[in-house]
Amino acid sequence: MRSLLLFIISLSLFSCKKESSESFGKSETTTETIAEVQKPEDLGNEIFHGKGACIACHKTDEKLVGPSLQNIASIYKEKNGDMVAFLKGEKDPIVDPEQYELMKPNLELTKTFSDEELKALEAYVNSNLK
Repeated sequence: MRSLLLFIISLSLFSCKKESSESFGKSETTTETIAEVQKPEDLGNEIFHGKGACIACHKTDEKLVGPSLQNIASIYKEKNGDMVAFLKGEKDPIVDPEQYELMKPNLELTKTFSDEELKALEAYVNSNLK
């Protein structure tokens, strides 16, 4: 009986042993490695066609109400402009300034966007440069 009791106590002590947190030969998969990272231009595309409603006035390669995305990207590149600062209302327009009054109400919306969203929108516009 005494041997049986000693055996049970020993068994319970060894079974409660803390296991090593290292995984030898096993690869750990985390949510971070599984989750796809969204490219800024993809997020910018979503904003452009969604909550930004930019598509109402801007097309990729032709002037609608506002200048085309290709024209915007080209001029901002040529003049080394800061598109994000413009969308925040911190810089004057450098593309089609005579249309600025039409764009002004939309800037109230873009001013509410996060820096990440504005940079994504800029990346999307620049991705249309040819």
